[in-house]
Amino acid sequence: MSHADFRWGLIGPGAIARRFAEAVQRLPGARLVAVAGRDGARSRAFADRWAGAATVSAPVSAPDTAPVAAMPTVPALLARDDLDAVYIATPHAAHAQAVQACLQAGLPVLCEKPLVPTLAQAQPLVALARERGVFLMEALWSRFLPLYDDIGTWLRRGDIGALRAVHSSFAFRLGFDPAHRCFAPALAGGALLDIGIYNVALARWALAQTLGSCPPLQTVHAHGVLAPTGVDQRVSAQLVYEGGAVVQFFCAFDTEGDNSLHLLGERGSIVVPQAFWQGTHATLVRQDGHTRSVERPFEINGFEGEIREAMRCVRAGLVESPGMPHAESLALVETLDRLRAAVGVRYPFEDGLTGTA
Repeated sequence: MSHADFRWGLIGPGAIARRFAEAVQRLPGARLVAVAGRDGARSRAFADRWAGAATVSAPVSAPDTAPVAAMPTVPALLARDDLDAVYIATPHAAHAQAVQACLQAGLPVLCEKPLVPTLAQAQPLVALARERGVFLMEALWSRFLPLYDDIGTWLRRGDIGALRAVHSSFAFRLGFDPAHRCFAPALAGGALLDIGIYNVALARWALAQTLGSCPPLQTVHAHGVLAPTGVDQRVSAQLVYEGGAVVQFFCAFDTEGDNSLHLLGERGSIVVPQAFWQGTHATLVRQDGHTRSVERPFEINGFEGEIREAMRCVRAGLVESPGMPHAESLALVETLDRLRAAVGVRYPFEDGLTGTA
């Protein structure tokens, strides 16, 4: 491997981390160096699976194949002297402790969404990153997809006029399991934080494209159905922003949704017809009859955009990404706090930095 490779550590070798590892191992100039998690055997298996570029994109005999170390603990991973940044993919409730440990060790962080479950946890972490001058970014990968580059151009150019409303759904059936991270209160479970975050985040992003920045949130109306564990398994909501733009969305673990995103403007609309959070196809329809469709497939698996952005920012000595700045992460989690309060969900760790990696 080249000494110029950007070297990643990983905390939380689970399902989402596999997608990250695939993208890193296939990106030129990047590689996974070490992983750590709560289960040593799981970490070892993950490390072996993603050992070097040969696993996914080169012959097994390739001379640049490099091992991936399975570290016994997170402190052991952070004590290494060969990491350029760390990606965190633990359950939501463990993000805060892991992010804090990385920042205190001087290691840049790309943390899976949500950055943390509550605004009370997010504020001190952002302050710590700024105080230490260490890069911190929430891994909201949708913002770095090629499709949203095109949609952003349409919105900024005024192709549909002023954005009046955003409608979206993200819903699928997930069998109830009280121990599963999506249903466990101690793990910050619930549909809002796991999938509804995309509905809110991309609506805020779209408003910012047309107005320069997302306007202040004025009112929140939400209805939720709670799982037996007390977390939200279904939420429908309406957010009204200053200036009158309305965001309506539905997210659920007990319903099949069409999972589309509709951006409605004064002179037309833009639709991402399916799986909008990982969209590759969009259609613009204007009042004058003009229609345009674009197809923007992934280069690898969709995670490559956010990874490239994090590496670019770290190499440039930045503390935050212009594409996903700290202020946006704070505004996003504050909105999710308000939505959770509206549907009656409160986690057992609402105060302070808690959770284990």
